[in-house]
Amino acid sequence: MGADANKDCELLFEYLRGILYDSWIEHFEVSELSEPYRDLGRGLQYLQNAVNEMVTYSAELSKGNLSVEFPKEYNFLCENMKNLHANLNHLTWQAQQVKKGDYSQHVAFLGEFSDAFNEMTKQLKEREEQLREVAEKAERRAEMIEGYNELLIEILSRRKEWLLVVDKDSREIMYCNKQKQSKMVDSSFCESCKRRLSFRTELLGFESDEQYKVWELKAEADTYYRITSFQMEWKERLSYVHVVVDITDEKRNARNLTSKAHHDPLTGVKNRLFFEEYMSIVLRDELEATLCYLELDGLEYVNETFGHDEGDKYIQNFVEIVKKNFRGGDTFARIDGDKFCVVLSGNMAELINRKLDEIMKEFQEEVYRKYQCSFSYGVLEIEGKENKLTLEEIIEKADDVVYECRLRNIAKYPVIFSTLAE
Repeated sequence: MGADANKDCELLFEYLRGILYDSWIEHFEVSELSEPYRDLGRGLQYLQNAVNEMVTYSAELSKGNLSVEFPKEYNFLCENMKNLHANLNHLTWQAQQVKKGDYSQHVAFLGEFSDAFNEMTKQLKEREEQLREVAEKAERRAEMIEGYNELLIEILSRRKEWLLVVDKDSREIMYCNKQKQSKMVDSSFCESCKRRLSFRTELLGFESDEQYKVWELKAEADTYYRITSFQMEWKERLSYVHVVVDITDEKRNARNLTSKAHHDPLTGVKNRLFFEEYMSIVLRDELEATLCYLELDGLEYVNETFGHDEGDKYIQNFVEIVKKNFRGGDTFARIDGDKFCVVLSGNMAELINRKLDEIMKEFQEEVYRKYQCSFSYGVLEIEGKENKLTLEEIIEKADDVVYECRLRNIAKYPVIFSTLAE
C-alpha cells in the first residue's frame, strides 16, 4: 500500500471515528481523497448526515418535545426513535383522556410503564365507583330522618330547621321556633315563614291518621324540603308537629354525584359503568331488548392527522347524529374510546338495521373539508327468557357482526376506507 493510500485510509478512519464519537463534526472534503476512495468518502458523508439527524432528533425527544418533525423516511437509524415518538404521542393523548375521566384507556407497549399506567387507571376507576357509593349514601340520607321529642323542640329553636306546632282542629299555630313568643302564635305566619315557606298552605292543611310521617315538598325556585310530621299533645291540645328541613343542597349534591358517576364527560351520554349496570338488570329480569354495537371508523387516523381536538369533534358529531335518530328513553352509552352501544326495549333488529343505514347516510352527508366519515355497526336481539348469553358473550358476538359490517363498508365505501388507511 502506497503513501497516498495510507493517507486516505487515515483520513477516512478519522472521519468515521468523528462520526461515531464526536458530538458534531464539520463537513468532510471528499476531494482530498484519491479517486478510488471517494465513493467510500461520500458513503461516510451520507452516514454523517444520518447520524447528525439522529442526534438532533433524539435531543429534542429527550427534552419532551413531541412536536418535533419525524426524520426522513430513508434514515433507518431513527426508525426505533420514530416508533417511540409515535408511542409517546399516543400515550399523551391517552393521559389526556384519563384526565377527562375516560378510565378505559389501556397501555400495552411500554413494559413496566404500561403496568404503572394501567394500575393508575384501575385505581381511578375504583375511585369513580367509590364516588357512586357516596352518591347512593347521600340519596339514602335524603330519605331518612329521626323522630323528635319535646326536648328536641327546644333545641331546634337555635337551629336552622323550622318547627311548627299546629292545633289539629282549629289549625292555629301554637308554636314556631322562628319567632319568640310567650302566648299562642297568630294563625298567620311570621315574616320569616312568609318569605321562606311558600308551601305554608300545605302545612296548615296537613291531615293524616299516621302517627309519624316523613314527606317531601318541592317549593318555589327549585327548592326542596323534608317534613317530619307527627301527632302529640301540646299544652293539652291534640296537635300536629311539623319539622321542616331545607334539603335543596343535599338533593343537588346527590344528583350531581350520580350524574358524574354515570356519564361520559366528552359526549354527555351514559358511560360504560352505567351500561354494565343497566345490562345486568336486562339480563337478570330476562327482558327482551335490541342491542346496537357501534364503532366509529378512522378515529385514530383523525387524531394522528388532525389532532385530538378534531378527533373529539368527530366523536361529538357522531354522537349528536345518533342521539337525534333515537328516542330519549333509549339507553345510549360510550363503552370505549370509539365504541358505543344503544339498547332499546323489545326485539326490533330489522327496523334498527334500516335506521342505522339512514344514520350512516346522514353522517356521510355532513360537510367535511378534511376527511370522510364512517362507522361500522352490529345489531343483536336479546331474547328475554330464551337468552343464555352473558354480557361479555353478547358483546363478543356483536363485535363479530361489526367486523362483518366493516368488511361490507370497505367494499361499499372504498374511498372512505382508502382515505382512512393512508
